[in-house]
Amino acid sequence: MAPGGSALKEVMESNSTGMDYEVKTAKVEVNNNNKPTKPGSAGIGKYGIHSNNGVYELLECPVCTNLMYPPIHQCPNGHTLCSNCKVRVQNTCPTCRYELGNIRCLALEKVAESLEVPCRYQNLGCHDIFPYYSKLKHEQHCRFRPYTCPYAGSECAVTGDIPTLVVHLKDDHKVDMHDGCTFNHRYVKSNPHEVENATWMLTVFNCFGRQFCLHFEAFQLGMAPVYMAFLRFMGDENEAKKFSYSLEVGAHGRKLTWQGIPRSIRDSHRKVRDSQDGLIIPRNLALYFSGGDRQELKLRVTGRIWKEE
Repeated sequence: MAPGGSALKEVMESNSTGMDYEVKTAKVEVNNNNKPTKPGSAGIGKYGIHSNNGVYELLECPVCTNLMYPPIHQCPNGHTLCSNCKVRVQNTCPTCRYELGNIRCLALEKVAESLEVPCRYQNLGCHDIFPYYSKLKHEQHCRFRPYTCPYAGSECAVTGDIPTLVVHLKDDHKVDMHDGCTFNHRYVKSNPHEVENATWMLTVFNCFGRQFCLHFEAFQLGMAPVYMAFLRFMGDENEAKKFSYSLEVGAHGRKLTWQGIPRSIRDSHRKVRDSQDGLIIPRNLALYFSGGDRQELKLRVTGRIWKEE
C-alpha cells in the first residue's frame, strides 16, 4: 500500500480455487539487489557474435567502465574518459592527475564509427550486433531488456525477466497468484470516504501460459474520488495485443462494463492509471452498488481474459 493508503481486504472467489482470502495491503520492503536474468529486437542489426579487440577496450571509460560516446575527452598524455566522468573527476585525469582541459580525442571518435558491437543484453538473448553509434538507440527498445517490477504499492527497483519477477512478486511482495482466465473479486473497505491516492491491490493470474496483473485502487481523478480496475500483461506490447479482457461491476439492475487490451508492464503502473485505460467507477456509483447505508465499500468485480484469433 502506498503512503497514505488504507487497509483493504479482498475476498477472492476464483473459479479455479474456490477459496476465500483476506488480504491486508501494506507497504513491503524488498531486497533490491536482485540481478536481472533473461527477459523476452527492435532496430536493425546483424545476427552474429562480436569478438572483442583492443580498440573496443579503448572505448571503455576507465572511471565508469561504460562505453564512451562523443564527446570523448583526453588529457595531454592521451588518457581518455567519457564526458560524464570528466565532470565527476573535477577536470583532473584519474590516471596521471594532469588537468584535462578541453581536448577531444577525435581520432578515437572516428575509429568508433567503423566498429560493430553487440547489444548489452547479449547474455539475456539478444545476438544482434550494431554500428557503434546505433547501439544505444537499439538498447532502449530491445525486447530482451529487463522488465521492471510491476508492483505498485512501493517504489520497487527490482528488474529481471518474467519468471524472475513472478517469483519476486510472490515471495517478496506476497502477491496472490491464481490459475485461470476468469475472476470474481469482492473488494471491501470500511471507510470509503478517505481516498488519498491509495494503491490497493495487485493479483497475478496465470492464463494461456502467460501472466496478467489485475490492479484495483482508489485515487483522485481531478477533484473526484474514483475506483479503477485494469489489467497489465507481463510481457511486451506486441504480445499483449494478442489478448483481450473484460471487467464488470454492478448491482440493483445496473452495471458498468469495460473491454480492452491489457497494457504491457513496459508501461508503468502510473502511466496506465493516468491514461484512464481501464474500468473507472465514481465513488458515488460504487457506494450505490455497495448498497446498505453507503458507509462501507463492497464492490464485486468480475472479468475474463481471452486470446484473440
